[in-house]
Amino acid sequence: MDYSFEIAAMNKGFKAVCGVDEAGRGPLAGPVYAAAVILPIGAEITGINDSKKLSEKKREDLFNIINDTALSVSVGIADEKEIDEINILNATFLAMKRAVRGLAIPADYAIIDGNRAPNTGITEETVVKGDGKVISVAAASIIAKVSRDRFMMKMAELYPEYRFDKHKGYGTALHYEMIKKYGISPIHRRTFLKKITGELNG
Repeated sequence: MDYSFEIAAMNKGFKAVCGVDEAGRGPLAGPVYAAAVILPIGAEITGINDSKKLSEKKREDLFNIINDTALSVSVGIADEKEIDEINILNATFLAMKRAVRGLAIPADYAIIDGNRAPNTGITEETVVKGDGKVISVAAASIIAKVSRDRFMMKMAELYPEYRFDKHKGYGTALHYEMIKKYGISPIHRRTFLKKITGELNG
């Protein structure tokens, strides 16, 4: 993975190119996270890749390296209430916009993972599977994933009965079992659990 996408944007005259990715679109609980990262062109970050292909230990190591190396890093979130109110796609876009707006160095070009642009207000380029092709997007995927996982570990302390430390809010058999046993917590996405809430109330 190299800086070819970032360099191509800079060759068009853009000065600050950020990579943007999200984590947590699929879970039944907790916020969706997005990150925006501006890397110095040519900086070597060994082992960087799509966060889903890395071990938790490797992600944690790279999280620190990216924060130390990047020119600017920003995280944006949309919480479970916003997800229920405006749907997960729009909430993901909202988190991405917040991440881009939060950069200490204002970006003028955003490379977004996926095939739909969130309309961040700056020039955007979408790249399908960008977290495996674009180094700044891969960096953003790691920042978003680790940030969200850390939040869900805190939620595991607040709501230990749901075992968020084990599944981070994703719809595992254990998670469904805990919901059926204890009901829905304040951080669950109610629109993701319509079927199960009907069963609980039935």
